[in-house]
Amino acid sequence: MAYRYVRVVDVQGQIYYGLLHPDRTLQVLDAPPWLTGQPTDLTLTAEQYTLLAPCSPSKIIAIGKNYAAHAAEMGTPVPKEPLLFMKPPTTVIAARQPIVYPSQSEQVEYEGELALVIGDRTYQCSPEQAAPKIWGYTIANDVTARDLQRRDGQWTRAKGFNTFCPLGPWIVRELSTEAKLQTFVNDEPEPRQSAIVDQMVVSPAQLVSYISQVMTLLPGDVVLTGTPEGVGPVMVGDRIRIEIEGIGNLENPVAIAP
Repeated sequence: MAYRYVRVVDVQGQIYYGLLHPDRTLQVLDAPPWLTGQPTDLTLTAEQYTLLAPCSPSKIIAIGKNYAAHAAEMGTPVPKEPLLFMKPPTTVIAARQPIVYPSQSEQVEYEGELALVIGDRTYQCSPEQAAPKIWGYTIANDVTARDLQRRDGQWTRAKGFNTFCPLGPWIVRELSTEAKLQTFVNDEPEPRQSAIVDQMVVSPAQLVSYISQVMTLLPGDVVLTGTPEGVGPVMVGDRIRIEIEGIGNLENPVAIAP
């Protein structure tokens, strides 16, 4: 099994980065692993911590319509250049935390995605230079208020609600280009989304290079690489589970706003 890097909070409220073992014990690191964090003597048992999102990004850069079939289902061509948008860090939640259905929307949709975690300061890099800047991979759900996206004509509000970026449950260092991404709703046996990650139009290294021509990516930042076809609405009470081979699964319930 690949090493799984996590971020947790213990019962005293202390936040740690660590290496998760198969028995769910956690080897605490002295810093985020992409900042050369090293193992300490502190080990936590499964009862002593709660999983958080595996990183705390300064920004989340997302890519629209990076799978041709998804662009087609949205009624648009594949963009000639990567279509960038941002989600605020306050959208991030961990696995099993609730996605809050905002009162302003009547059409909230899931978008299962492969997420890249940046490990080093990245600015004006070529794709060859950008590739090693990708420290690892995790799973994301680019939750979208589709009706607001259509109404506003731009995507900030539709993509930016608190809880609209479930992330996790952990980071792995390597991922096969043949890894399958699937999205399930509730206990349905058939996935709503199913694709191989190398079906994306622009590769991860090319995306990071392109973004780096615009802005500096910092260690711990996240890039969402786009969603395949099959996006669709969810209702309060639904559970969304996104699986990526070689990583695991990210599951979150949908809840009404308090």
